[in-house]
Amino acid sequence: MPVYGKRTLSVAEYLAFEKASLEKHEFFQGEVFAMAGASARHNVIFSNLFAALFSRLKGKPCQPYGSDLRIHIPQNGLFTYPDISVICGDIVPSREDADTATLPTVLIEILSESTKDYDRGGKFKLYRTIPTLREYVLVDSESVTIEVFRLNRGGHWELEEYRLPADVLALPSLELHIPLADIYERTKLPGT
Repeated sequence: MPVYGKRTLSVAEYLAFEKASLEKHEFFQGEVFAMAGASARHNVIFSNLFAALFSRLKGKPCQPYGSDLRIHIPQNGLFTYPDISVICGDIVPSREDADTATLPTVLIEILSESTKDYDRGGKFKLYRTIPTLREYVLVDSESVTIEVFRLNRGGHWELEEYRLPADVLALPSLELHIPLADIYERTKLPGT
């Protein structure tokens, strides 16, 4: 931000700043927020979950993307980098930037101590304005715990929790299931 010599940025300034940056930043209401680095366990969970999604979605119309894919939510202006985004059909680019996607079906965040409150609260509130979002998945990196918020037929978000390595994560919007034992493999958490 010091390049621009001001406290807030326009969307165009943020996008130019981001393209020149070696680090990733979220953008909301003119403010830029540096994204934190990930722990080794976070990376193991990401690799396991991404591989499971990729193999199960092969040949289907939905595709998982890692945290290098920036998502824009035009309804509230957030630009962010979810840990995993699943987009069904072709990527619909943001009007603001052709390299930024919109309209994910599933968003997955792997929780860390520094981001878990934001991921559960403020970020989820912003994510809920995405018209195509059907499931929001929070994967704990400190315990075998996964929370899934699903949009029900009445348009309300419902929570389902998974807490045992023997549990199987269901993602009905993608028509697939993933055992928690696979997601938490090699994490060295109790029971894995």
